[in-house]
Amino acid sequence: MNTNSDPSQPPGEAVNNLADDLAAIELELARQKELYIRLAADFDNFRKRSAQESERRAAAQKEAFILELLPVIDNLERALGVSASTSPEQLRHGVHLTLQQMRQILSRHGIEQEESLGKPYDAYGHEAIGARRDSTQPDHSVLEVVQRGYRSGKDIFRPAKVIVNDLALSGQNSQVIETIEALPAAKPVNTSTEL
Repeated sequence: MNTNSDPSQPPGEAVNNLADDLAAIELELARQKELYIRLAADFDNFRKRSAQESERRAAAQKEAFILELLPVIDNLERALGVSASTSPEQLRHGVHLTLQQMRQILSRHGIEQEESLGKPYDAYGHEAIGARRDSTQPDHSVLEVVQRGYRSGKDIFRPAKVIVNDLALSGQNSQVIETIEALPAAKPVNTSTEL
């Protein structure tokens, strides 16, 4: 850009210099605008590619998880297809092995069982569905696990449904249980690792 403002310069030449400067500025502006449009298009393409790649990864992970579940389904189908001559102990052992297989799959995906029995009630990790008085146990401790809880790292994946000790209740072993729609005939969960 010509910033020379010499008063001795003829007026026509000053206008020509300004016209040249204006043309150079317009050329640079057009070049910058083209560069901006290309960068915007490149970024849009990158964003679309990233979204597609993320979708592909999610689909591959989902497919891999389903492939891990198929042997569990196969084992359950085999258990349903056993003959009447199969002993209940053999069937129980097969179901135990299938449960172990499922727990291993969950563990590989970072989902671990939460052991709650006998521990203090935690409103974050437990869902109290009832209370009972047991003077041999500490107040507000978990007396019974109706549905096991799971965690992923430090995060609760599913809170455990529990019966909590409440020493303020009158009478020995009085029980106040809410109705659970999801578990109409709920039985306590075996919290040991063996069945």
